[in-house]
Amino acid sequence: MRLPWAVVLPLLIICIATDWYIFRRVCRTVDRHKKLWRSVAALSTAACYALIAFIILSPKHSTSDQWLVGLMWCIFAFISIYLSKFVFIIVDVLQRLFAKRCTVSLGSICAVLAFFTLWVHALSDRNRIEVNTVGIDGAPIGFEGYKIVQISDLHTGTWGSDTTFVSHMVDEINALNPDVVVFTGDIVTRRSAELKPFVSTLSRISAPVYSVSGNHDYGEYYRWTDSVAKLQDFKRLTALEESCGWKMLNNETAWLHSEGDSIALIGVENIGDPPFKVYGSLTQAYQGSLADDNYKILLSHNPKHWEDSIEHDESKNIALTLAGHTHAMQIKVFGLSPAALRYSKWAGLYGDRRKLYVNIGVGEVAYPVRLGALPEITVFELRK
Repeated sequence: MRLPWAVVLPLLIICIATDWYIFRRVCRTVDRHKKLWRSVAALSTAACYALIAFIILSPKHSTSDQWLVGLMWCIFAFISIYLSKFVFIIVDVLQRLFAKRCTVSLGSICAVLAFFTLWVHALSDRNRIEVNTVGIDGAPIGFEGYKIVQISDLHTGTWGSDTTFVSHMVDEINALNPDVVVFTGDIVTRRSAELKPFVSTLSRISAPVYSVSGNHDYGEYYRWTDSVAKLQDFKRLTALEESCGWKMLNNETAWLHSEGDSIALIGVENIGDPPFKVYGSLTQAYQGSLADDNYKILLSHNPKHWEDSIEHDESKNIALTLAGHTHAMQIKVFGLSPAALRYSKWAGLYGDRRKLYVNIGVGEVAYPVRLGALPEITVFELRK
């Protein structure tokens, strides 16, 4: 499946306008070897459009996992090139307006710095795990000091068959000595085969693990021969997670016990906003009344579920909802992220009596990098 033209055409127009401006600036400012510099500008622009064509025309839903990883790096190369070009244009315009006497091209310097900064962070931030600790009040008295670790959005296809990062993540989790670990969906990007190289590594998590499914886990992003093959792959994925020693809570409830008290750990399949399909059912997952006095923690992949159905619903006595999905769009600079344009609840803790925590995940989608939005492990310390 190729990118829709409604997205491609505006993108091409922006790219063409950007390159036209830069080409004109090169022609006007270079005095020596004009033909050479024009040729360099033309060839580099042609290479950019060859990259764009490759990204647009490459199959996304039927290609191999390794090819997809390579395509993700191509997408980031495109992003880094054109972000740097935008930096050049902005600085160049400002220089022409306010620093006309400066003979050095500040735009060129800033563009080069921007390009290398993007790649340095791209190659380092994706491997730097950030552990966030959150205190949660109001738990049953027997759960004082109880420790829950959350991970999310693993997208194992991110690493192909290289288990180095996932092994490091497992070591970090075990070092926290949690009472229980929860995973809030999207363990793969397109199909169950991505998970196979990581089964033995994920099996090393020492605490009990409870997991739910996210929108990517249903095979929606792979081209199947028919609906039966798609359903069978979801069953294989569930079996692979359970072979890790994990307990799947697809519209089910598990009970956690400590010092004579209990917590209902409710897990629903994916419930979110369009275009993501709804597979989950909260009433099916919890057989009792959601308004009863039992302390409840809900695992639900998409934070929109909490926002749409739980936040203001007095009939749902759910103390804490744990979600993922947003990734902070894998970009967070000075606490800001483009994810805020799509989700009002995109990272961290929200709410008062009914709380939501959005974990930004550890894996990647579309482009294989994280700029400031470091892979996250969250530790919840329950307090009475």
